[in-house]
Amino acid sequence: SEHLEFTLSRPLDFIDDWMGEIDPKSTYYIHCAGGYRSMIAASILKSRGVENVIDIAGGYGAIKNTDLKRTDFACPSKAMKI
Repeated sequence: SEHLEFTLSRPLDFIDDWMGEIDPKSTYYIHCAGGYRSMIAASILKSRGVENVIDIAGGYGAIKNTDLKRTDFACPSKAMKI
């Protein structure tokens, strides 16, 4: 799948695992596919002391309509090696 260049992918299901990686004083722009999961993540991050969390309205669907640089599409099933 496509992603924004120079970004990190952190699943909501594992927020407790990756919370320690972030600086609570930095600014974070977060998104998911449509906006619902990132809204939940933003709420959790703010409640845990992360001061500057910006949830991108409309999620990745809205981002695709901008000129932000994205990676090339790669089929996830072909990218995964077992």
